[in-house]
Amino acid sequence: MFFFLPILLAGALQSAAPPTVSAPQAPSAPSYVPVRVFDTKAGAFVDFEVMLASAAKADLIFVGEQHNDPNTHRLEAALLDGLHRRKVRPVVSLEMFERDVQPVIDSYLSGQTPEGEFRKTARPWPRYGTDYRALVEAAKQHGWTVVAANVPRRIASAVAKSGRDAIAQLPETDRPFVARDLDCPRDTYFDRFAATMTGHPGGTQTADERQAMTERYYWAQCVKDETMAESIVAALEKSGSPVVHYNGAFHSDFGLGTAERVRRRAPARRVLVISMLPVADLDTLTPSGEDLKRANYLVFTTSTPSAERATLKSF
Repeated sequence: MFFFLPILLAGALQSAAPPTVSAPQAPSAPSYVPVRVFDTKAGAFVDFEVMLASAAKADLIFVGEQHNDPNTHRLEAALLDGLHRRKVRPVVSLEMFERDVQPVIDSYLSGQTPEGEFRKTARPWPRYGTDYRALVEAAKQHGWTVVAANVPRRIASAVAKSGRDAIAQLPETDRPFVARDLDCPRDTYFDRFAATMTGHPGGTQTADERQAMTERYYWAQCVKDETMAESIVAALEKSGSPVVHYNGAFHSDFGLGTAERVRRRAPARRVLVISMLPVADLDTLTPSGEDLKRANYLVFTTSTPSAERATLKSF
């Protein structure tokens, strides 16, 4: 289940030079990607390459996206390319694949499974070809690991329907696909999550019914966060390589969600959070207020016509 997260931005500051990156399966697309990068610690716009230099020193890099924005996805591919140029061999971790298809991904990366069969059996997101294929193909080309980090959606759906008890009722064969340690406190993350739920019509539900629904959905969100965090830390410990994890921005913005759960499991590791923000006008930006706490780097790019027609999602 997805929810909406608004982006509130205004003002004007100096522009930074954008990277050049080719879009997957779109040879006619322009190579230039409009982008401005804001370093929230420095309080200033910086070059995309400056951000990459910082990312190359991190153990865990979160890239939070608004789904379905083409320029965002091209920049996500550029980030991997930039790390490769800096001799970093990252592990690519994806919210967009679920734990039970890890053997299928491994088989494809090793060349044992053709791409057509991989795409039929790995349950990729509908826009995989345009949005995420470039990340997987880069990993295949360079011999990097790809982690199917997320909990299977059938399990998340069961939790959204029945609450935390759904986990105890899982068959033994499904339990390994869920994080062993599940913590779902009523904290700032819950408050943000509940606030997004208030923007959705409740129909004929009473206030108590709506609250119960919010808590069930929040448990499903927590199960995703905990499972992705466990997957990320396990990959880091196994490989010794930095992990770049791609997820909807709500999972990592403000250092909450999956990012917070990674820090709980790996407190000594350096975690870097990047938030991708498609906007209508790059020339009128003055990040302020909450945006300064959203991530280490805010990566602004122009929203494309196709993205404007689609609903941008970050869960």
